[in-house]
Amino acid sequence: MNYIYFGDNLEALRRLPDGSADLIYIDPPFNTGAQRSHTRIRTVRSANGDRTGFQGTRYATEKLGTQSYADDFGGGYLDFLRPRLEEAHRVLSPRGSFYFHIDYREAHYCKVLLDEVFGRECFLNEIIWAYDYGARTKSKWPPKHDNIFLYVKDPSDYVFNFDAMDRIPYMAPGLVGPEKAARGKTPTDVWWQTIVPTNSAERTGYPTQKPKAILKRIILASSNPGDTVLDFFAGSGTTGEAAHECGRRFILVDNNPQALAIMARRFQRVPDISWEGFDPLPFQDGTQQPSLFRSEIHSH
Repeated sequence: MNYIYFGDNLEALRRLPDGSADLIYIDPPFNTGAQRSHTRIRTVRSANGDRTGFQGTRYATEKLGTQSYADDFGGGYLDFLRPRLEEAHRVLSPRGSFYFHIDYREAHYCKVLLDEVFGRECFLNEIIWAYDYGARTKSKWPPKHDNIFLYVKDPSDYVFNFDAMDRIPYMAPGLVGPEKAARGKTPTDVWWQTIVPTNSAERTGYPTQKPKAILKRIILASSNPGDTVLDFFAGSGTTGEAAHECGRRFILVDNNPQALAIMARRFQRVPDISWEGFDPLPFQDGTQQPSLFRSEIHSH
């Protein structure tokens, strides 16, 4: 059974049983201080269009809709995160892994907080997701990477499936021979991966959508088939879709109704989903399933 919860993620976490998630990935707001938004458009041929395409063909731009949210916690960002990270540690299974996705603005402060909650000895990796897309500032080195911190519940016993990882091409395949070149190499802690292109079928229109390839790499390496993957800043649901395609169960939590509407459409053909606090039926046809979440709040 898979679960999607609409509401405050701290409340949802407190209602989850101890050790109920084998892998947790979160991509919380980055505290940029801005209103994050993404506008979906399409172009249609028009003699009076505002865009010029191939061989001078004119196209008109049509606005399809905008999704947005406020990414500003002021000075209380770490206070916002701490109780959620403490609950995540409780919910994580004994052999589980926790991936925390952030950018350069808050990464250093979050690393110290994560060390306090999980223990410095449980820190395994800092993964750099590097991409080359968008505008480039001329006043400093253009920031084109995110940070992903990996912690484990028990540094002496955790899931890491080296052989299940995807392979990437060699930069100089002629130096390694045809057999190795055809097989590719395993990734390091620096991942080159483009963002979700604006014209991609994968694109949902959600402002902070991450590439499914990133999530699949994490899920294949740090969980086993049948395990439960939790994302309590779920956004458009990419973690759930990647988990489902990799043969894992998922629990998704978000408090943005726009995110839940996208998930309702995205998971329309995925069976066995229990929706908590949100009715997906206006966006899809389906049947409600029983809830995993306990009625009482977990107390410390």
